[in-house]
Amino acid sequence: MEMSASDVPAVLFLCVHNAGRSQMGAGWLRHLAGDRVSVYSGGSNPASETNPAAVEAMAEVGIDISSYEPQLWTDDIVRQCDVIISMGCGDVCPVYPATRHEDWELTDPAGQGLDLVRTVRDEIRDRVSTLIESLDLPPTD
Repeated sequence: MEMSASDVPAVLFLCVHNAGRSQMGAGWLRHLAGDRVSVYSGGSNPASETNPAAVEAMAEVGIDISSYEPQLWTDDIVRQCDVIISMGCGDVCPVYPATRHEDWELTDPAGQGLDLVRTVRDEIRDRVSTLIESLDLPPTD
């Protein structure tokens, strides 16, 4: 994806409840890319709170997602995004023409033990690192 130095790509992470995978994805991207990317997350049926195991697993690697609140994705946000990453939401996640879309098949951490959530966290980190490389972002200062 070619961008000028002044362009800041926008990435949206989507899952059903916006409580686990998409929150971890947003947390990793904010942590690893900083202000070089605009980061959004949302769900088709948002939960009432972020998955406590996801919060704990991310805290173990120094990323605080405890203030992230599940929210409904909106067409306005989707239309602003250059990349949409769906995570297990199937047909309810939007696909718009001229928007890059990736579907990351990841285990749902809802109701899972911390060991499994750590595995999902680490897989998301690896995928986010690959995503960052593909965005051709300017180097950090």
